[in-house]
Amino acid sequence: MARHTAFAALAACAALLTATGCSSGFDSGKEPAQEKSEKQKLTVLIATSGDAETQAVKTAAAAYAKKSGNSVTVEVAKDMNQQLAQSFAGNKPPDVFYVNSDQFANYAKGGSLYPYGDQISDADDFSEQLRSSFSYDNKLMCLPKDTSTLGLAINSDLWKKAGLTEKDYPTTWEQLRTVADKLTGDGVTGLVTSDEYQRLGVFMRQAGGWVTDAGQTKMTADTAENAEGLSFVQDLLKSGSMKFAKAVDTSWGGEALGKGKAAMTIEGNWLEGGMKLDYPDVDYQILPLPAGPAGKGTLAFSTCWGVAADSAHHEASVDLVKSLSSAKQQLAFADAFGVMPSRTSALTSFAEQHPQAKAWVDGSAYAQGPVTIAGFDKVLSQFNTELQSLRTADPKKILADLQRNGEQAIAKGN
Repeated sequence: MARHTAFAALAACAALLTATGCSSGFDSGKEPAQEKSEKQKLTVLIATSGDAETQAVKTAAAAYAKKSGNSVTVEVAKDMNQQLAQSFAGNKPPDVFYVNSDQFANYAKGGSLYPYGDQISDADDFSEQLRSSFSYDNKLMCLPKDTSTLGLAINSDLWKKAGLTEKDYPTTWEQLRTVADKLTGDGVTGLVTSDEYQRLGVFMRQAGGWVTDAGQTKMTADTAENAEGLSFVQDLLKSGSMKFAKAVDTSWGGEALGKGKAAMTIEGNWLEGGMKLDYPDVDYQILPLPAGPAGKGTLAFSTCWGVAADSAHHEASVDLVKSLSSAKQQLAFADAFGVMPSRTSALTSFAEQHPQAKAWVDGSAYAQGPVTIAGFDKVLSQFNTELQSLRTADPKKILADLQRNGEQAIAKGN
């Protein structure tokens, strides 16, 4: 369930990062002494979505260990951000670890990441958007391990029960409004989503707006376009044809869809694994998100394979990452736990093998990447808090607060 709610409790991590500043290797200006033995012991820390992901990573690590002669221990974090922050502070980090895009800039600015991007000969097989999400000071710091986008998931049985057919699949906001109204009733809400910008942000993007400019040097939150996007959501909420997941006693859109409380939800490709595990008998379809006034829009999410600056195994760690991020291994991960490959070449193969994921795959071509500015996670956490009351709040005030808080973070982050 790692991606269902993108922002967990980050306060402990932020406090530790602020206190420690950066890794010892960065402070001294020297690379930590590197082990040169033929067989090295590597540790990998992951934040897993479930047993399938854990086992897949352990299997891939074991295959690398057998081939290389190095040993690899894979550990599952209970609280990834807190454990990483503590390990950085103690100068004993894992050699390789997951880095979420929302925390990436904090770690990069703090000097906790070893920048190995220039050692990847085929880095251009990763899209520019993904490379940009994990670059700092114009350096590719770490390789994206996978990618995800958002699509419109519909409960096929509820769709048919409402008298709707494929011809009614919504391609515009107004069509979305129409079908959401028609699907609402008898304990079913037309559209249910999480109450966070990682879902609602698609409407801002479809209206032609976003949080920052493309270079992430200027806030663009307080605009008419973003207000139009949030106002459309507010109208749906007020009509009752849209509700947040908590309002229908569920924790996320996939649960609402699976339990038949939502006829539609906005979710990413991790939905497939969740539905297969918890609601295997529910028939559903994935559609492209309806276009707004400015056209199509969706959001992209990713995690990278970080290598610790304080690791004594840089060469072996990068070698491990190369193995874990190969096209063959990414396709194996996709089959095991539902993620989409971050390599363009592998994504093409994935699309051929998984036609049901077409909307998610196609969304990669126009997806908006995350904001990756040091300290910005706090800004977006506050934005999410205010979005919870969007039904009755003033969208313009919410955006004005985001603008002000973001400008302060950019000033500090740059």
